[in-house]
Amino acid sequence: MPANKSGPAPKKKKGRRGRLVALTVVLLLVAGIGFGAYWGVSTVRASFPETTGSLKLPGLTDPVDVIRDANGIPQIYADTDEDLFRAQGYVQAQDRFWEMDVRRHMTAGRLSEMFGKSQIKTDEFLRTLGWHEVAQKEYDTKLSPSTKKYLQAYSAGVNAYLKDHQGSALSVEYAALGLTNDYKPEQWTPADSVAWLKAMAWDLRGNMQDEIDRALMTSRFTPAQIAELYPSYPYQRNRPIVDGGSVDPATKEFDPKGTPTANGGTTTARTPRGAANGLRSQLSSLSKSLDSVPALLGPNGNGIGSNSWVVSGEHTTTGKPLLANDPHLAPQMPSLWYQMGLHCRTTGPKCSYDVAGFTFSGMPGVIIGHNQSISWGMTNLGADVTDLYLEKINADGYLFDGKQQPFLTRQETIKVAGGDSRKITVRSTNNGPIVSDRDDELTNVGKDAPVADGAPDRGDGYAVSLRWTALEPGKSMDAVFELNRAQDWTAFRKAAADFEVPSQNLIYADTKGNIGYQAPGKIPVRGKGDGTYPAPGWDPAYQWKSYIPQSALPYEYNPKRGYIVTANQAVTDAKYPYLLTKDWGYGARSQRINDLIESKIKDGGKVSTDDMQTFQKDNSSEIARLLTPYLTKIDIKDKYVRDAQQLLNGWDFTQEPDSAAAAYFNAVWRNTLKLAFGNKMPKELRVQGQCLYVRPAGDTGPADENNKLVRECGERSGDTAQPDGGDRWYEVVRNILDDPNNAWWKTEDRPGHPGLKNRDQLLAQAMRDARYELTSKLGKNIDHWAWGRLHQMDLKNQTLGKEGPGFLQDLLNRGPWNLGGGEAAVDATGWNASGGYKVTWVPSMRMVVNLADLDKSRWINLTGASGHAYHAHYYDQTDKWAKGELLPWAFSEDAVKKAGKDTLTLSP
Repeated sequence: MPANKSGPAPKKKKGRRGRLVALTVVLLLVAGIGFGAYWGVSTVRASFPETTGSLKLPGLTDPVDVIRDANGIPQIYADTDEDLFRAQGYVQAQDRFWEMDVRRHMTAGRLSEMFGKSQIKTDEFLRTLGWHEVAQKEYDTKLSPSTKKYLQAYSAGVNAYLKDHQGSALSVEYAALGLTNDYKPEQWTPADSVAWLKAMAWDLRGNMQDEIDRALMTSRFTPAQIAELYPSYPYQRNRPIVDGGSVDPATKEFDPKGTPTANGGTTTARTPRGAANGLRSQLSSLSKSLDSVPALLGPNGNGIGSNSWVVSGEHTTTGKPLLANDPHLAPQMPSLWYQMGLHCRTTGPKCSYDVAGFTFSGMPGVIIGHNQSISWGMTNLGADVTDLYLEKINADGYLFDGKQQPFLTRQETIKVAGGDSRKITVRSTNNGPIVSDRDDELTNVGKDAPVADGAPDRGDGYAVSLRWTALEPGKSMDAVFELNRAQDWTAFRKAAADFEVPSQNLIYADTKGNIGYQAPGKIPVRGKGDGTYPAPGWDPAYQWKSYIPQSALPYEYNPKRGYIVTANQAVTDAKYPYLLTKDWGYGARSQRINDLIESKIKDGGKVSTDDMQTFQKDNSSEIARLLTPYLTKIDIKDKYVRDAQQLLNGWDFTQEPDSAAAAYFNAVWRNTLKLAFGNKMPKELRVQGQCLYVRPAGDTGPADENNKLVRECGERSGDTAQPDGGDRWYEVVRNILDDPNNAWWKTEDRPGHPGLKNRDQLLAQAMRDARYELTSKLGKNIDHWAWGRLHQMDLKNQTLGKEGPGFLQDLLNRGPWNLGGGEAAVDATGWNASGGYKVTWVPSMRMVVNLADLDKSRWINLTGASGHAYHAHYYDQTDKWAKGELLPWAFSEDAVKKAGKDTLTLSP
């Protein structure tokens, strides 16, 4: 069958526009490439999928129908499970194979095969982690026979598409890649699908970056100061997910109605000692390696998360539950999500699925969505499932429990497009791979380290290894299919028990009116230590002892309050007997959602589907509500600055795209953080290229002529630098706001430049700095200021859209969009206050499921169904998404057929 005869049949007006766009693309490609190659319109359109008529798909037992709606969203109808997933593989390859191919090369540490030597360092680090190797073991030894059959069928569907599509027929990116590389895609394998769960787990790995950051802070801050920058979770103000509950010490079962009697989750960490110069160098390099790994889900840290909540029928206008979810992930082109329906024409032993929702291209099944009986959503639980260990090593092995142990080693060969292959040796200890082997700076370990006395002779220093639950084979792929099939609470909880990695908050609702929550995951029980600092790998006392029993993990079922909110806040109160993490999100978003629901249902009010959608777009700023009253009371003498200050008078703290007050406040917040904290951070945590004159690390004397300042430049990417301005920093500032002479408000005296002495002086300086910053960015006239002009989202195509030639980036990327919302708002268009105002994570999709009538559910994706540049569905949902609109979500066969625009039949 030819790759594509005509592509979809658009309406006449759209077709003409499409031809004009395609022609423009061709001309730009010809001009930009400069190789004299002629790129016709057919080159651009060659990869557009056939969506009507009939195609052969070898291996099917019966015909399969693929019905696409006006947005190109496919709903698949089949008679057997294997046919369903074979067709899913084929259809996802039609729309998204470039994305799938880049992902699998990333998870396997094989990006250099596609993109050359620039990716070698990244590949070396990823090979050291060994995601693909673990995924293959998972497939070989852990997954159920049915899951293996589904993965095989899915792979066969992808490979059937690859058989007839190569080069530009796969996507325009392959045509561009073919100009410099003879790369040809390999066959898809089940392990390629399973490995994607490792990438998902990596980006949701919890507090690893915090662990590194705290250790790096020891060069500038005392342990007490570091503790002030990581305050305790505000349980009294921001409600945890689960109200109360206890674990029976004998049965290890969690009882949501039980009364907690002990606090067993507060193991005390050993306080770091000394400046740790060498270890800092090592951890700084490790941090750079982490930054180089493509963050497919988003910058790891405070922003990674999601909102989800469910309201029972007691409090809804429909009389049945309403469930909302919007995961906060990195903006990218295409969106990480792919909307899809998977339907058995008749459910039974041969075919057991009737499910729709958001999928990952490259992986069978539905990740978030609903079937005919239940719906579920996910947010990141944030469990601490990674630990860094210091290792005392020599050429032959590592020290453990007083004895020398041999390394576990493996050889890896990295193929490089246009260059020689690179061979590396991966060394592992009993704690995991030695990640410090992967950078030139990491080969020399420090002379000092943050460990207590009694450590072994430092010699040449310590290496750093990584213990991580995702490096152990598990059954999370089984859980995906179990969730898709589950028809009630019992089956849902059984599926959740297999969702080991990544650990997610799972919310639940069913058509019978029940709601629930389950915390799943493979979460370690430590010996000594609490995971907040690197642990001594030679000491058996710091080993992981076991994992929290699944029966002991918190859950709720039909709680009395009638609703459940999960938005990365603490799962339980401090009395829960197991340590889940010390680094929760601080609950700004979750408490706002709680408050919105409470305000709606008080006095017998009811929540509608429209209300759920409105809640998702709430952009109120908690830090503005807290800080603005202090800002407006400061006596500003300079009229130029005072004019800007007056924008805050009467402001309602909402962050609309056209708000001048939101623009100014966020600039003041950014400059407040910079003056009080950012300029005092070690260079490893400051933004790359930001250079300051500071005292040498370790010096405590005044900055005078006898103690000269040194120039230090920041080393961290703008997406992960500190302070990031998230709700942890809300708590830091809240704790000192009524202490105007607190040391954090003071800046250093420097020769000829007296420092700031108190809170009001610092806030006044921040307002002045913000006024001049926005003047340079937005102009002198404050009436023309707008938050959205600062707070912009760009959608970038994977790899070539970020690192390809400039003209190619222009062709593949889209944007910018001026957005409202903000950091730690419910409409979580996140930005890093150290790096600037650009949007670094977003609600990557939104859905509201109506359990009273599934056909009245709503959904939206960040971009569109297609991964093909210039296709009508490349980003046709983005404008609606930016406005907070949702699309109708047809589910029943009648509704799907009514909404259908194109039907493709896949035949045996």
